[in-house]
Amino acid sequence: MSTNVEPNLVGGRFTIDAAGEPIEVRDPATGALVGRVPAMDASDVDAVLTAAVQGARTWRTTGQLDRGRVLLDAAALIRQDAASLAELIVTEMGKTLAEARGEVGKAAEFFEFYGGLGRAPFGELIPDARPGTFALQRREPVGVVLLITPWNDPLLTPARKMAPALVAGNAVVIKPATETPLITLRLAEILHRAGLPAGALGTVTGRGSVIGDALAADPRLAAVSFTGSTEVGLGLQRKLAGSGIRVQTEMGGKNAAVVLADADLDLAVPVLMAGAFGQAGQRCTATSRLIVDRAIADEVRSRLAAAVEGLRVGAGGAAGTDVGPVVSRTAQRDIRSLVEAGLADGAEIVSRAALTEGLAERGCFVEPLFLSVDRENTLWREEVFGPVLGMIVVDGIDEAIEAVNDSAYGLSSAVYTRSLDAAFRFIDGVDTGQVSVNQPTSGWDIHQPFGGFKQSGSAFKEQGLEALHFYTRVKTAAVRTH
Repeated sequence: MSTNVEPNLVGGRFTIDAAGEPIEVRDPATGALVGRVPAMDASDVDAVLTAAVQGARTWRTTGQLDRGRVLLDAAALIRQDAASLAELIVTEMGKTLAEARGEVGKAAEFFEFYGGLGRAPFGELIPDARPGTFALQRREPVGVVLLITPWNDPLLTPARKMAPALVAGNAVVIKPATETPLITLRLAEILHRAGLPAGALGTVTGRGSVIGDALAADPRLAAVSFTGSTEVGLGLQRKLAGSGIRVQTEMGGKNAAVVLADADLDLAVPVLMAGAFGQAGQRCTATSRLIVDRAIADEVRSRLAAAVEGLRVGAGGAAGTDVGPVVSRTAQRDIRSLVEAGLADGAEIVSRAALTEGLAERGCFVEPLFLSVDRENTLWREEVFGPVLGMIVVDGIDEAIEAVNDSAYGLSSAVYTRSLDAAFRFIDGVDTGQVSVNQPTSGWDIHQPFGGFKQSGSAFKEQGLEALHFYTRVKTAAVRTH
């Protein structure tokens, strides 16, 4: 991997100009230097936004079919560069190679889906009661949109936001997480190669404490889409309230999976393992709460305990690795601290996946844990964002639904059952934006609307056709012909 300073895209040119000392990006598995990015300040951000205002005018007037073609060409380039992109995700973020390859493929699919919408209707005729008059409504881009993206899906989340924003005709400014900015800069370079005009996309790298205020509250912005912690997302909502800048927030989760007495455990256990421990538990949709009917609690506990003990923890690029490192030393410390607090609060370890000697010292590794908890425990209430699964026992579906809803979060939930009646009682009763039956809490497809309730999200959904509602405004026109 190159250790040169990787450039930002500003006004159609690539530049490393920035006021601060470059920010280092390190491999969480080894601590090795992966690359460096510019540390922008407020004046650097101003240049990006100035270019975006002009870029929005150019891109808005670009034909819809042409906008779609750029996105389709970008998807082809992502697939062409898939091997190097996956390698960068592994070294920058710590995912396993299989997880990274999946993320690259999904990113390409986002651009393919929204690129195809370049041929879709963006308006319709509507009746008008006045003689000789017809009316229409049309969807227009909102202008300059800011995307603030997290480190856990460092290519997928930018693609999820960029693709609908761009096909709708907006200019995009993106601020990636400081831990994983390199893959976003690669994506910007791909879109530039695909033919995106100057200013239609700008990248901003730097520390939020330095550029956050100058960036998110700039009056030239029409919208801000944020994915990250609930604390930061709620703060952003408060900051922009009354500003006229629309806000979309996809925030934290404390996702619950329910295993009812009639569940197929041969199906449920491996799916639960993937939902809880895939990506080292670093998904907003990861399964972190397990709710099991008392009639099968002992068997579920025994099967999961054995499965957790069999997990292999190691570097993402190593053959046979099931669980890679967490993203940083800070994340490693935070997860350990939450686990220690939960154990002091009465949680009991059912099983764990052992780390080889010295692994946690060499890299940002955390042992996957399966615990027995109660509903007041901090590990049941607070988002851990690591490979930690807590279990409680209930009696029947009504108590299970009540336990699912007893949370400040409402992102995703799942139920395992053979009963169609129980499945739809669960779908109707849970207060989560995403609901799965015999599937994990994670893993939503690009054309399916995505987003949570309560402290997990805002009114605007991502993905699918629903995403276009955030990135467009509706204009109604009436035309008298005679």
